[in-house]
Amino acid sequence: MSAYIYIITNHTNTTLYTGVTNNLSRRIYEHKNHLIKGFSTRYNLTKLVYFEICNDITQAITREKQIKAGSRQKKIELIHSINPQWIDLYRTIIW
Repeated sequence: MSAYIYIITNHTNTTLYTGVTNNLSRRIYEHKNHLIKGFSTRYNLTKLVYFEICNDITQAITREKQIKAGSRQKKIELIHSINPQWIDLYRTIIW
């Protein structure tokens, strides 16, 4: 079973949130529709700008912790590595 690490941001790309899920399209839908109360809703984080696919949830959680432990600059470099324009990738992952 696959798992995903993702980074979402707001429309001005000023706040970043890193998360993990076993269903990326569902999870981003939840963020976009403010179905998850907390940090992402408070800061209106609805734009998917980065994701990785892992083999299982354990690997994904380990990777999420690694990304979260990194600096903001490291997260920006990850985003730039696959999405230099910071476009919303949600439409590319809808299944």
